[in-house]
Amino acid sequence: MRICLILEYDGTHFNGWQSQPNKNTVQDYLNDALAIIANHPITSIAAGRTDAGVHALNQVIHFDTNTDRPMSAWIRGVNASLPAAIRVQHAQVVGATFHARFDAYQRSYQYLLVNSPVAPAVMANKAGWYHQPLDLGAMQQAISYLRGQHDFSAFRAARCQAKSSKKTMHLATVNQHGPYFLFSFTANAFLHHQVRNMIGALIYVGKGKHDAAYIEYLLMQEDRSVSPPTFSPAGLYLTGVGYDKKWGLPAMHRHLSLSLM
Repeated sequence: MRICLILEYDGTHFNGWQSQPNKNTVQDYLNDALAIIANHPITSIAAGRTDAGVHALNQVIHFDTNTDRPMSAWIRGVNASLPAAIRVQHAQVVGATFHARFDAYQRSYQYLLVNSPVAPAVMANKAGWYHQPLDLGAMQQAISYLRGQHDFSAFRAARCQAKSSKKTMHLATVNQHGPYFLFSFTANAFLHHQVRNMIGALIYVGKGKHDAAYIEYLLMQEDRSVSPPTFSPAGLYLTGVGYDKKWGLPAMHRHLSLSLM
């Protein structure tokens, strides 16, 4: 049978989602914990491959097993063998053809940024940081250029393996509460490092290096080499994945809120 899990994790001390030889990845820890409950090797597949230092409030994965266990075993039992920074929040049986990655029709990310002269301590690994004052209005105007269907090559990592750089951005917003800026993005899919590269460009606008139309210019260039450097992973969160209702999955969006800052 095929089982779907929803995970939450703090990516600070992991080398991303994807399994690696040194095994210090979320996927490696999860596969090992699942194997203990299943009593056989498990290979999990995720909706999105988060990078080192990136967090997830709603990562969706699936795996196959012939081992019959109550859903509580796939939650509490698996959690008992996971590092404290990784937790299974939900488990359910899904159809045999369900695929966590290929059946996802959209994904949502948020980026939390602290804008202050001194870097934060408590939020050091939970938020990005920029020291110069940022103009919210300029960034709000700039971020609007990202909405809609575009070729996002200007924000694509060199080692990105996506077949197409054309994606549709359904949501792109930025809001501020005191020293905190919260960027929110929803698209049908994202390229490798796309969000962090977009944040870097938006900060260039926010600090006054370029005007808002700079984002439109970068999109038109379709060239990563003309864009600003990739920004820190610390403030990036995978917050939701969208699936057709036919799969019977619960609502899977847990957004960060500036009202809690």
